Amino acid sequence: MTIWFDVEDLFEYAGAVARPSGIQRLSYEIYAAIQASDASRVGFLRHDPVGGTMRVVDWADVQAIYRSMTHGVPARAPAAAPQAVAPLLQSRAARLPLIGSGMRLAASRLPPEMRRPLGEAARAQVAAIRGLARFAAALPGALAARRRQNAAVAAPPPGEVAALPATPGAAPSYGRDIRDVAQPGDVLAALGSPWSSQGYPALVARLKSQTNLRFALLVYDLIPVMRPEFCDRGLVMLFSSFILGCLPLADELMTISRASAADLERWSARIGVRLATTPRPIPIGTGFSTSAETVPLPQGLVAGEYALFVSTVEARKNHLLAFRAWRRLLEELPPERVPQLVFAGRVGWMVADLMQQIRNSENLAGKLTVVENPDDTTLAQLYRGARFTLFPSLYEGWGLPVSESLAFGKVCLASGTTSVPEAGGRFCLYHDPDSVTEAVALYRRAIEEPGLIARLEAEIADGYRPTPWSSTAAAILDQLGHG
Repeated sequence: MTIWFDVEDLFEYAGAVARPSGIQRLSYEIYAAIQASDASRVGFLRHDPVGGTMRVVDWADVQAIYRSMTHGVPARAPAAAPQAVAPLLQSRAARLPLIGSGMRLAASRLPPEMRRPLGEAARAQVAAIRGLARFAAALPGALAARRRQNAAVAAPPPGEVAALPATPGAAPSYGRDIRDVAQPGDVLAALGSPWSSQGYPALVARLKSQTNLRFALLVYDLIPVMRPEFCDRGLVMLFSSFILGCLPLADELMTISRASAADLERWSARIGVRLATTPRPIPIGTGFSTSAETVPLPQGLVAGEYALFVSTVEARKNHLLAFRAWRRLLEELPPERVPQLVFAGRVGWMVADLMQQIRNSENLAGKLTVVENPDDTTLAQLYRGARFTLFPSLYEGWGLPVSESLAFGKVCLASGTTSVPEAGGRFCLYHDPDSVTEAVALYRRAIEEPGLIARLEAEIADGYRPTPWSSTAAAILDQLGHG
């Protein structure tokens, strides 16, 4: 049995955004752990919009595209098919990472509300060029196959043995159609964010009918349908179509938390969608792949003198509460006693008013630092140097920055709702994410009672055991019948 992971969303995301979000981090760590566990039974797929199918992509290409986001290293071009034609198309396809980098640089200078349509336009152009390149690469093979088929009409001469077909189960070469390589019992697994691909349920249904693949889906959360106020309207429509179409197709359902599993069962029952199986929460690994390299802290930050909030800046993550709470702290305490507040992450959507408030306040008179799109080495250094971390998110499927904080031995002052307590356990301090007053009281305790943070850090060092990504991989393999 081979598990075929659909990684198209990873490539699409890298074409529009400089750094990975939590979904890209989590899915990649799972791919890497499963690849390390059983590489011979794992494959990776990208979409072929021209052929209406998916095609095999090398693991090295998946690694390269992810590293291009986390460390700014250009991804290598996918290997060209033998005897490729149309060299102009092939060379353009090979230069796509450079196009993506230039587009990201241009987008970084635009207002957030303009970045999404620019990214969509870029992805459409990239898909068109790649589709033409794949067509060009596949043409010689298709013509040769047609010639062989025509030649096979005549019986082989006496004494001559007809050529045998390729050995079943042989390792597929780059770019092969999943319909040509899938075997009975194989699994098509979507562990990322495929809802950005319009018509995804139809593609999965078609491949299932043509190959008898089982379909496995990892559900992170149901925020676009349960809390649509936190999402762009286009995302709400895309996700609604995706989840309504894919849930009935899923032979295996997994979630990243018990909270998400409960939400999925409640929501599907309420709207009348029948699940083929009970959603199973899987353990989520801790930490991210990074080197031990140390770099200077950005923007003059000093270790031990700042509170760190790692997340894409978007409405749901509740940066506004942190901003307002820090404003209150600066009114109630001498400024020198209030740590620097650091927002580390990409500026996302539905935060134009907040970003204007930050500018108008001159970054809270210099007490707020925004570190946009830190690479992984810088991010690790920010965690190491933090006095403590914040995560006041209003709604989560898991809460990766919470477990990351604990992995670095840092206390997190976090939201006490949805799945966040699952990620933080007894090692965090929790507050109501809707209450600025409650958050301010907790933040003041962390600032004014140094023994509190020291005690919790000692508890983390003594009792916190990070979940290895290999445990996540093992749970998924077990769920898919490969354990």
